[in-house]
Amino acid sequence: MPRESRELLFVGIKDVVVALSPRDGSEVWRAELEGGDFVTVLWDGENLFAANHGEVFRLDPASGAIVWNNPMKGLRTGVVSLATRRVETASHSPYETIAAQKRREAAAAAAGGKTAAGA
Repeated sequence: MPRESRELLFVGIKDVVVALSPRDGSEVWRAELEGGDFVTVLWDGENLFAANHGEVFRLDPASGAIVWNNPMKGLRTGVVSLATRRVETASHSPYETIAAQKRREAAAAAAGGKTAAGA
C-alpha cells in the first residue's frame, strides 16, 4: 500500500466514510455508503472495512473505492460492530515506523535471524 494511505484518519459519519490527512485535517477521499445513519469503520492494519445499515463493505484505503460489499441478507438493519482475527506481529505493528522496522529487521539478520520473540 502506498505510504500516503497508511497516514490517513478514517471517519465514519452518517452514511459516509471519509479519509482525512492527520497532518492538517484535509479531506483526501469520501466514500458514500447509502442507506443508513451510522457507519462503523475498522482498519486492521491492512484492510479497511465499513458497515452501514446492515451491510458490510471492504474499501480501498488509498482511494475509498468499494472493493466488495455483503448485504448480510436476512439479518435486518441497525448498528453493526466489526472485529477481525488478524493479529499484528511485532514486525508489522501499525505503530512502528518503517525506519524502526528496518533497523530491527537488520539487527535480527545480523544476529542470524534470532529475535527476542524467536530466540
